[in-house]
Amino acid sequence: QQIYKTLFLTTLMVKEVLINVSLVIGVVAALTIVAKLIKQPPIIAYLISGIIVGPLFLNFINPTSASSETIQVLSQLGVALLLFIVGLSLDLRILKSVGGVSTLTGIGQITITGLIVFLVSIGLGFNNLTSLYLAAALAFSSTVVVVKILSDKNEIDSLHGHITVGILIIQDIVAAIALLIFPLLENPSIQPILIQLGKIIVLTALIFILAKLILKRILYHVAKNQEVLFISGIAWALLVASLFDYMGLSLEIGALIAGMAIASSKYTLEIGGKLKPLRDFFIVLFFVYFGSLLTLPLDASIIINALILSIIVFIGNPLIVMSLMKLAGYKKRTNFLTGFSLAQISEFSLILILLGFSLGHVQQDILSLTILIALFTIGLSSYALYFSNGIYSKISSMLNIFEGKMKKDDTHRRDKYYDVILIGGHRAGSRIIRTLKELKTKFIVIDYNPRIIKTLTEKGINCIYGDANDNEFIKELKLAKVKMIISTVPSTESDFKIRNKLEDLGSSAIFIATTEKESEALKLYKKGVDYIILPHYMGGEYIAELIEKNKFNYKKYKVAGKKLLRDLSKK
Repeated sequence: QQIYKTLFLTTLMVKEVLINVSLVIGVVAALTIVAKLIKQPPIIAYLISGIIVGPLFLNFINPTSASSETIQVLSQLGVALLLFIVGLSLDLRILKSVGGVSTLTGIGQITITGLIVFLVSIGLGFNNLTSLYLAAALAFSSTVVVVKILSDKNEIDSLHGHITVGILIIQDIVAAIALLIFPLLENPSIQPILIQLGKIIVLTALIFILAKLILKRILYHVAKNQEVLFISGIAWALLVASLFDYMGLSLEIGALIAGMAIASSKYTLEIGGKLKPLRDFFIVLFFVYFGSLLTLPLDASIIINALILSIIVFIGNPLIVMSLMKLAGYKKRTNFLTGFSLAQISEFSLILILLGFSLGHVQQDILSLTILIALFTIGLSSYALYFSNGIYSKISSMLNIFEGKMKKDDTHRRDKYYDVILIGGHRAGSRIIRTLKELKTKFIVIDYNPRIIKTLTEKGINCIYGDANDNEFIKELKLAKVKMIISTVPSTESDFKIRNKLEDLGSSAIFIATTEKESEALKLYKKGVDYIILPHYMGGEYIAELIEKNKFNYKKYKVAGKKLLRDLSKK
């Protein structure tokens, strides 16, 4: 009878957990739809969902409920998978190409923001340890939020996109180090710290050696079956994370090191791609669980403190980044767009504060404070990121203090006329350059990526550093006698500016623009642009014509493929 009673109670508990988790997911789904409609990142919907289903409102999740414990366990799985996938992207070979500006700006911003937050936190009455946690947590920006929005805007491959992603990689590495160090603050005497560091170094070395000598060979054999590769990836991530946890170290850092150990593997993208849907589900529960920890009444002091610290992140971070990038010589627009991208706190911030709470280093009110800061900064920065180009256009005249002195040769722009002006010398632009050279056309290339300018200059191609989104720069261009303008940069705003300038001059120059969206192409045609490059549409048209021409002739496709290979090799 006791066994049956236990089974009955267990069944009831399981049903309760299942119902509560189902209701939680339903709330999350509804709020995520709303967030999408108002252009907010899903993380905001997850945190608000946690607040709604927590003790403050619906009380589906509370410290005494079985569903709370279940969601906490599942959220830990989500964090482990998140950090494992982050680790997969931290290939040390790739980090060599991040560039000096990303490294110096990233480290400089973390240091300055951390110092300011620490001093302000002390001034707000927090103790040294709590202030140190807040300083570390608020110094990092969200890789998940920033990369998602930059991808939505097709700006990942822009100059500011490259620099921003580089800074985020540097921040992720520093955040990983913070996750290693902060658990050691529980007992700051030298001997335990040295023992813990020794464990970390030895375990990390063993994991990397094991991955290189054994795991990569295993992956080679299991990669023939996608399901086995998927399971193997999960097993590796959780086993290494569990090993670190068993050794008294951070489970999170174990998952991160598991990812870094195989980051250089040829199967990294496949494993990461397979794990992302699973990670997304569990990470939703992490943010929901974190939001549910907002249990204290939101009194005036917590809200005021959250607003003060949010202002440091939302305004201070961009100002710090813009100042550091100005010293590196970058133009104010690049500096502004990069700085604005980093005006929020990170998912690492939440993980770090939750870690401190579980270790007893910070109290419940700091959890509530961090949740509010996340809501404020992520929400505001999301809107700022989506409309950053429009914001820049309105306040660009106020940003001259952040104008860097990038060395460039202005003689072409000031003293010479050209038949063709090509805006954007990368990717599609490189193929156009080759054709213009073959036609012996008098042309000049405009680009705002210093690396591209340097490469083109070394090849003897006329080029200048400039930004087509800059009104002052467009005014200086000699467009009166130009016969053709080609822009390979998908920026509708700059295309409108160029078209307006041509109209003001009464120029009959051919204007070819580029966009990723059909709706924007229609607007540009109405504005008077002569031809629009739609990469995806034109790629589909080309393939359709190739199929129509070659049908099922294997040899013709091989010939076309070899020609493309030769072109790519030349590029």
